[in-house]
Amino acid sequence: MFKIRRRAEKTPVSTKLIVGLGNPGSEYEGTFHNVGFAFVDYLADQWRRGVKTYRDFSFLRSDGLIVVKPLDFMNSSGGPVKKALKYFDMKTENLIIVHDDSDLKFGQYKISFGRGSAGHKGVESIFKALGTDKFERVRIGIRRPQEINKKNRRKAGDFVLKKMTKSEQAVLGRIFLKIVANYLKG
Repeated sequence: MFKIRRRAEKTPVSTKLIVGLGNPGSEYEGTFHNVGFAFVDYLADQWRRGVKTYRDFSFLRSDGLIVVKPLDFMNSSGGPVKKALKYFDMKTENLIIVHDDSDLKFGQYKISFGRGSAGHKGVESIFKALGTDKFERVRIGIRRPQEINKKNRRKAGDFVLKKMTKSEQAVLGRIFLKIVANYLKG
């Protein structure tokens, strides 16, 4: 028996696939580890677009961008990312992963390409699923500024699942605004 597969309409070559990493569930909302999900939510609010769901991920489209939120946990992000690339018939050179980075100071972000995971399990899962590290990443800092260069700094596991304060969420909103203005539109 043949299976009929639903597939998205043909995606233009210039379209970027942005995947925000995080953990599903209300207990993870507003945590440092979910800044990738928060970025996707920010774009959904700005674009005022409805989110669609397809098997292992939810997504929305706007202006040459497709934004995806995997429906699996952070450390298993590779499978949904690979499925999203296949669903939209896209290549890894059009992929941008947005995630937390405990090696960067909170309030900063960096764009990288082909860089190691630095122990980030979600990023490692994507490397393994795709068989490459040749894609862009927007790394959003979550480390307290006073801990950046300290030898006795906290382990990331000790704070990544902590809820952000209202003022930290406001800072995050300003970071998102900069990313959109300087990177996605520039």
